[in-house]
Amino acid sequence: MKGKIKKASIIGLISSIVALALLLVTLVRYHKIKENEKAPEIKKSEKLILGFSQIGSESAWRTRNTESIFEAAEEADIQILFDDAQQKQENQLKAIRSFIVYQVDVIAFVPIVEDGWDNVLNEAKEAGIPVILVDRQINADPSLYAGFLGEDGLEEGRNAAHFLLDKKKDSGGNILELSGTENSSVVRERAKGFREIISQRPDLKIIHSENGDFLRSRGKEIAERLIKDARNKGNYNDDALYYNNQKIDIIYSHNDSMTLGLLDTFANYRINPSSTIIISIDAEQKSIDALKTGKLSCVVECNPNLGPSLMHLVKQVAAGNTIPRITYIEESVFTENDDFSSYEPRGY
Repeated sequence: MKGKIKKASIIGLISSIVALALLLVTLVRYHKIKENEKAPEIKKSEKLILGFSQIGSESAWRTRNTESIFEAAEEADIQILFDDAQQKQENQLKAIRSFIVYQVDVIAFVPIVEDGWDNVLNEAKEAGIPVILVDRQINADPSLYAGFLGEDGLEEGRNAAHFLLDKKKDSGGNILELSGTENSSVVRERAKGFREIISQRPDLKIIHSENGDFLRSRGKEIAERLIKDARNKGNYNDDALYYNNQKIDIIYSHNDSMTLGLLDTFANYRINPSSTIIISIDAEQKSIDALKTGKLSCVVECNPNLGPSLMHLVKQVAAGNTIPRITYIEESVFTENDDFSSYEPRGY
């Protein structure tokens, strides 16, 4: 009798275990079904996340460039994780690594300088995150980034030089070049494109080139130092700048901020810039206004409104598609010979 009871207990225990197992399997299946039902809804509400590192806010051009990207991201329903590098490459490297940790869908950044990006781009590649270069290019293995979007710096330099050759058909002149941030691609290209064209004219000579770091304050400082040096050497003219006893006939500035700084100093020292040919790049509203009043001779546009094009590229690479290696933005040239009444407000 005891054996039968024991046997019945064992059978009952086994039955309970089997029933419990079946219940667990049923619950697991139920939850999986519910998860699958919810999955499409969750995915549908997700946004693409773009990690974007800007070099700073050193000018009205740069501010407008950032605004354009935020405006286009909102329009495209793309979320942005933003970082302002404050003109320091180490800040950008940290930002890009933080984007990788966060597992953003795409990384875009404006490289301050050309070199030093290989390691962090390799990290992004290993994480499976595509990278887009914006505004400036780099020296790195092209397989480490998806593509570049921005201006054609070579063509900007050429456009500046073409205007100069047309302006100075019958005479030469001494050129002062205000260069931008050292070791940046846009500086190298604007300098190269300009020299490529003026090399046709040996009577047009660059007698001095100085790094103004794309800053208004530096343009101001450079002009002030040249004026003081000229005064100390007895070369002072209310209508000109000098360098080492040589009159400067032409100023080629790599951006409007440096140009406007130069004009600030001219105003402070009551120098009339009308006898000097001044060519600037960017086309901020203030430089266009200076062109209209005869303070500048030519302004080559560098278009800051990259946002819509960037969001298009972001969606493409996020979907696994290949984008062009280089995408140049459309740009214009404004000169003293234009009909100013046809100009529209720049917006920056």
